[in-house]
Amino acid sequence: MKKLSELGLGKKAVIQSFEKGELFIKLMEMGCVPGETVRVDQIAPLGDPISISVAGYNLSLRLNEADQIFVEEI
Repeated sequence: MKKLSELGLGKKAVIQSFEKGELFIKLMEMGCVPGETVRVDQIAPLGDPISISVAGYNLSLRLNEADQIFVEEI
């Protein structure tokens, strides 16, 4: 298992779990739920933020937010 922030451009993964914290509920409300497939679509030139596809839409996350999502690469 790795963190979403560690996935490379174009890679897909399945969300496994989260670090518990304030951001946990916000991420769940945005469609980042365990079992959902995510794909890294874009990475900013300096590496932060990243754009992912999840639950049928694009979502931009800061690396500190993506660090809290644990995924298993497909």
